[in-house]
Amino acid sequence: MEPVRVGVLAADSITQLGLTSFFRTRRQVQVVDLDHLTEHDVLVVQADRMMPHIVAELCGEDQVPVPKVLLIDELRDNDVLSAVECGVVIILPRGRTSGDGLVDAVVAAASGRALLPPDLLGRLLRIIRRLQEDVLTPRGLGAAGLTAREVDVLRLMAEGLDTGEIAGELCYSERTVKNVISEMTSRLNLRNRPHAVAYAMQAGVI
Repeated sequence: MEPVRVGVLAADSITQLGLTSFFRTRRQVQVVDLDHLTEHDVLVVQADRMMPHIVAELCGEDQVPVPKVLLIDELRDNDVLSAVECGVVIILPRGRTSGDGLVDAVVAAASGRALLPPDLLGRLLRIIRRLQEDVLTPRGLGAAGLTAREVDVLRLMAEGLDTGEIAGELCYSERTVKNVISEMTSRLNLRNRPHAVAYAMQAGVI
């Protein structure tokens, strides 16, 4: 099996050197410069805490969308959601992670697997439930951030209907349909109608 290409981003130069040197001793992985990472590689990020500059590094617009493994000392509830939103697929508590465990995590991330320790998974589920109860449900939104009316419109868009046909099917005016689409694409930062349909399909609502 080809070694997994991995980039390393640590909180300080000593840890950066230590992790890089460690990975170079393991045949399962191949260390590459951050500038050479592709979407098929893995980025290991080490941090003491999820400070603003760490979040910026994880979520930066110039970041290649690679799966990320986060090796961290301290993680608050809100940090778990931030990490996941930034493309982190595996979170490892630094004090409880062995060298073998870190390498296994990199290999797992490269193969498309995601992993959270049971305590972190429970915290993430509580955060999502709170978000649903406090933010989405009062606004009539589902987990994908879409209202039932928006899902109806998107389902018909996916079937190839134009604005007039959607209006006829749902007994709306064309203006209402246009407003629904405009508000939805603006709120979710969707580029156009095909992007909106793709978003709904990826979210599993149509």
